[in-house]
Amino acid sequence: MTATAGALREVLASPKARGQWGERMADDILRLAGLIEGVSYVRQRATAHGTIPDITFLLPNGRVLHMDVKFPIDNYARHVDTGDEATRVAFLKDVRARVRELGGRGYVDPAGGTLDYVLLFLPNESIYGFVHEHDPALIDEALRRKVVLCSPLTLYAVLAVVRQAADAAALEATSGEVLTVLGVFTQEWDRFCESLDKVGRAVDAVERAYGELAGTRRRALERPIARVEELRRTGVPQQPLRAVR
Repeated sequence: MTATAGALREVLASPKARGQWGERMADDILRLAGLIEGVSYVRQRATAHGTIPDITFLLPNGRVLHMDVKFPIDNYARHVDTGDEATRVAFLKDVRARVRELGGRGYVDPAGGTLDYVLLFLPNESIYGFVHEHDPALIDEALRRKVVLCSPLTLYAVLAVVRQAADAAALEATSGEVLTVLGVFTQEWDRFCESLDKVGRAVDAVERAYGELAGTRRRALERPIARVEELRRTGVPQQPLRAVR
């Protein structure tokens, strides 16, 4: 535990490392949720308000859901290192300020095609639990501002619901086309069966004609030939031939 805490302090001590850590955690969750960049979401795409969220999830019917992964944890890092009360208060104040800022960046714009909330990603369950424990009212304030705080686990749950809804909408959108294709297939199948029956009747007629040629007609031709051969050998006819009808 000491080694883990030390490693966490080292990560939190570097602003660059903190940013990379949050992005990497978000990437892992997106991958685990089965989302594909360019298909399920895009990065750093500007909104109509000129702001740029970190992640924009692409939803059915042209709707989108924005998420920001930048989270103020400088004072949290200091609190982890020192346990000072002032740093705890400062961290919670930073979180409230971040929620207010995010709520005013135009990420929630239902008239412009967004869902009615924006996601704020907290890259660690401990930080998420710390906020809940030390400032429960902050969560309520965030929800009033249409900001949903997500830890790695809760983000995965949210994205699982989002993906299921997207898949269901995609299936609904294509079901009409599937029914149309099935209708065309049914018509073509009926025509195929009708043509096949015609070919079958023609084959039966050919088979009957072939049987007559190979049987009755062939025997009728073989008898005069046999008689000619007999006359050639003996010169004496045996019986007069009768025509075969």
